[in-house]
Amino acid sequence: MFTEREVWGSIPLLHIHTDDMNEETPVVIFLHGFMSAKEHNLHYAYQLVNKGVRVLLPDAKLHGDRSEDLTEMQMNSHFWDIVLNSIHEVEQLYNELKNKQLLVNDKIGVAGTSMGGIVTAGCLKLYDWIQTAAICMGAPCFIELGAYQLQQFAESGLNWPMSDEEVRKTNELLAKYDISLTPEKFAQRPIFFWHGKKDKTVPFKDTYTFYLKLRAYYEKNPEDLNFFVDNQAGHAVTREGMLASTEWLAQHLA
Repeated sequence: MFTEREVWGSIPLLHIHTDDMNEETPVVIFLHGFMSAKEHNLHYAYQLVNKGVRVLLPDAKLHGDRSEDLTEMQMNSHFWDIVLNSIHEVEQLYNELKNKQLLVNDKIGVAGTSMGGIVTAGCLKLYDWIQTAAICMGAPCFIELGAYQLQQFAESGLNWPMSDEEVRKTNELLAKYDISLTPEKFAQRPIFFWHGKKDKTVPFKDTYTFYLKLRAYYEKNPEDLNFFVDNQAGHAVTREGMLASTEWLAQHLA
């Protein structure tokens, strides 16, 4: 197994593969969480590569090798900019895979934890070339999550530097990426959700409520939609969740 530090375009990433993989090998782009970095998801890559899947672990804007040493509050103010930037960078990585002749059959999945799961949901709205996805602690409902974040800041006594007009404009922008507004965009692709019921960072309830609505779009193939609920977990994916999500991705890219 090789773990190579590379830069594709302007995106630093880890490229994990074996020497017997080729252009027909399936690929997963795995996205890290907020205030994290690409190296923190190597355990997902290890599982996937051992199942015959090539893995790209990119650093998001302002994270990892792209850090600008901002405070957490400063980072919070860039949260949605980072999310939307990552959505577009996933397409850049897809195009680079094609240019490098590492993907000839479009067996490709996208996955992530927390912010990475949020990015994954946005990618599903924009890109029909994604064959399968795993959303761990993510939120397809961008506008709802944005409102929850503002509520959390207000309750903690922080002075959030956005006017009502700026919030309105942000919501208009987020609507273009919010797949909960257009659930038909899932297009019955195999999707795996993992979420802990005690998660206070990305609320379990909103994502699970949306999943229940989404099931109506999977009536022909209900097995292609799975929600792994952990009754005890907070905002951290358990080992069981990690193993289940990587198994799902490998199985549906085989």
